[in-house]
Amino acid sequence: MKKQILSALTSLSIMTGLNAHAADIKKLPQPDLSQTSPALMDLINTRKSERFFNKNKAIDDKTLSEILWVAYGMNKYGRRTIATARNEQNLKVYLLQEDGVWFYNAQDNALEKISDENAIEFTAEQQKFVLDAPVHLIYTSSDKRWGSAHAGSAYQNVYLYATAKGLATVIRGLVNFDELHRALKLNEDEFVIFHQPIGYSD
Repeated sequence: MKKQILSALTSLSIMTGLNAHAADIKKLPQPDLSQTSPALMDLINTRKSERFFNKNKAIDDKTLSEILWVAYGMNKYGRRTIATARNEQNLKVYLLQEDGVWFYNAQDNALEKISDENAIEFTAEQQKFVLDAPVHLIYTSSDKRWGSAHAGSAYQNVYLYATAKGLATVIRGLVNFDELHRALKLNEDEFVIFHQPIGYSD
């Protein structure tokens, strides 16, 4: 009888752990790759940085999925949506929202929760306007030579997507690097490169 009880408790513990783990992964809708967009030259011509965000207008999961995909998703060739030097795909993209810190898992097209901490405040060292943005991307790497170049390719893709979708965005480096490093639970050799808030301007 004791063995049966112990076995039942063990099974319950395993199932509870699995359910808790599953709750920390958010599957994203598939990006719509069939949609038509303005011509590339027009997007480049009209791309701009914007620093006003409508804090009352949220970004839906489909749009969020497409933002993350253009930044650092997997394309039809099984490669990243940006070029990486020597194919060293060591860029990481994190999402900050009020409900916590999330890691973008491009292979599974999913968000994996890192913590429940609201770390957005660490992006607003001297520029409080960013607090109104509903979506915050943080680009990190362990590659001191190419990490910034890879992040630049990623955030430019996001700029062009934002322009096509009527979204506002700006790239920033004025953040609390130490607190973000802690909040994202980065390894010692990893570092925060840029912050990119995204939202609607009206």
